[in-house]
Amino acid sequence: MFPFVFEWGWDAGRLIFMGLLYLVLGVISLGLLYAFVKTWLQLRSPRRK
Repeated sequence: MFPFVFEWGWDAGRLIFMGLLYLVLGVISLGLLYAFVKTWLQLRSPRRK
């Protein structure tokens, strides 16, 4: 199932699966990064009333 397994073969099904997997992981990572940066910037800015 993973590229480091000895009998791994790069066929179309696995390329699509791994591509979609990395795409989803990238979107989740970017979303978390955005949330952390936005939170950090809001905590550093002076609070307005």
